[in-house]
Amino acid sequence: MTTHTAERVLHRGTGTLLSGYDPGGADPVTTEVVRHGLNSAAEQMKRTLVRTAFSPIIYEAMDFAAAIYDRDVRLLAQAAALPIFMGTMSYCVHGAVDAVGGEEALKPGDVILYNDPYGSGSHQNDMAVVMPVFHEDRLVGYTAIKGHYLDVGGKDPYITDSVDVFQEGTIFPGVKIVDGGEWVGDIFRLALANSRLPKMMAGDLNAEIAGLKAGARELTRIIERHGHGPFMSAVERMFDHGETVVRGYIESIPDGRYTGRGVLDSNGVDDDLIPFEVDVVIDGGDITVDFGRVPEQQGGPINTPMPQAVSACRIALSMLAGGTDIPNEGHFRPLTVVTVPGTMMHPVSPAPVFLGWAAHEAMEVIFDAIATVVPEAVPAWSGGNLPQLAWGPRSHHGRPWADGCAMPVGQGASAHGDGAHALQLHAAARMRVTGAEILETRNPWLVERAELRVDSCGPGRHRGGLGVVWSYRALEDFFYTAGVERTKTAPPGFAGGRPARSTELRLEYADGSRTGFDKVTRLPCPRGSVLTVSTGGGGGYGPPSERAPEDVRADLRLGYITEEFAREHYPHVDLAGEDA
Repeated sequence: MTTHTAERVLHRGTGTLLSGYDPGGADPVTTEVVRHGLNSAAEQMKRTLVRTAFSPIIYEAMDFAAAIYDRDVRLLAQAAALPIFMGTMSYCVHGAVDAVGGEEALKPGDVILYNDPYGSGSHQNDMAVVMPVFHEDRLVGYTAIKGHYLDVGGKDPYITDSVDVFQEGTIFPGVKIVDGGEWVGDIFRLALANSRLPKMMAGDLNAEIAGLKAGARELTRIIERHGHGPFMSAVERMFDHGETVVRGYIESIPDGRYTGRGVLDSNGVDDDLIPFEVDVVIDGGDITVDFGRVPEQQGGPINTPMPQAVSACRIALSMLAGGTDIPNEGHFRPLTVVTVPGTMMHPVSPAPVFLGWAAHEAMEVIFDAIATVVPEAVPAWSGGNLPQLAWGPRSHHGRPWADGCAMPVGQGASAHGDGAHALQLHAAARMRVTGAEILETRNPWLVERAELRVDSCGPGRHRGGLGVVWSYRALEDFFYTAGVERTKTAPPGFAGGRPARSTELRLEYADGSRTGFDKVTRLPCPRGSVLTVSTGGGGGYGPPSERAPEDVRADLRLGYITEEFAREHYPHVDLAGEDA
């Protein structure tokens, strides 16, 4: 057990009636009109960004988030984008506004640039832009976008081996990039001067600001349509509904303290495994996620800034309890998160934080804790986390290029069915893999394989999902960085389900020699070499001996498993049965 002497910090959901408006003043029809209008406004922010961004990691991979907040920085609406960003965005708004002097320093047309990782919850590449929204000279809320910039001047464009935050990129601790509608040229030039890809940075920054303006325009239109008072009453009723939905789910779990256990491959600098525990406390309709016993902050960049630790808990709760609702502030009211400064889930400067993978792992550790009391409520473990980025100079013009994405993995099975194939980890659930045609058009490689990874699923009554195999042949020299987890430990199953295959990475050189690796920064991939990424599958659920024979034969017929795999894990099945 890990113990700490530092003070424990509690992060609680926002209470009711912070704005002073009565939810009873709104009827259910108006509330739904307002809710859908806000969700549409957030979606318009997303569409504007996607249509105008320069970097494929934004417009193809969807490595961004877009959200709208009220004046009290409570989440009104969010677009369907990268989940792990969403729970951090309120911290970005608070940090950005506080840095420029608070509400009193804001005026129409301002845009604040913010990427301090300990306040934003993300590495510096995940730049947040925040715009205050005014209606009739009154501050009514904020629009905010956070997107991954391919390079912000770190020691490498993507990093798995940094030893302090200063190696990880330029920090903008809350500065106005637009002041009252006018560009702040010095800040803009400073940002571009600290990027290896200034043209992409300029294009993505302009695209994000366009998205902010789209959201601000729609928010003011909704307020004008209903009036400020009725609008806020509808918002309060909307929050109350979200809270009721989540509390109803929590109350279905028996009261108690439950412990989940996980392990990280390494901290990126040392090669040792890092086991850790998370406690989940259920008390009626309240849930507390306690990170009080996680290890001290690490010497490598897997440390998770506190806002991202909170975000991981919010995502896990939303996925389990939120139903089909798009989350808003009310969904988070029943949640309390406990952290301890100086630990892996609440590092302090100058601890390296570039990967922040403890948060991604923590989501499944939370599921693991709940599975100790109600295993049917959660899925088994997924194939893990594998973001990757490649870059280098193009030989024909010398200018640098970069591209990246998170690779899909197999999802864990559950009491309700088989795990899904080739989806992103929960925290990156809305990210996409850029298509082979676009990858080949923009980058100096040939995609030789893009297929499901046979036999990677965890066996069980319900089998886990399959990972994928992607192979890239280098047409020019380039560098490759992989921030990968779950290569040393197999994704576990639940309720008697078996583990899945773990992730494997391999580089085969032109002379036929090979090397395997896990976390790596700036791995040279010479022209003619083939890089192969084989992602992990999802764990199984329930004993394999209980899997229906027709399901085993269907998996065999569809090519998900081989005959050898079927005979090893499902000996009770006649593979030559009538539906073979």
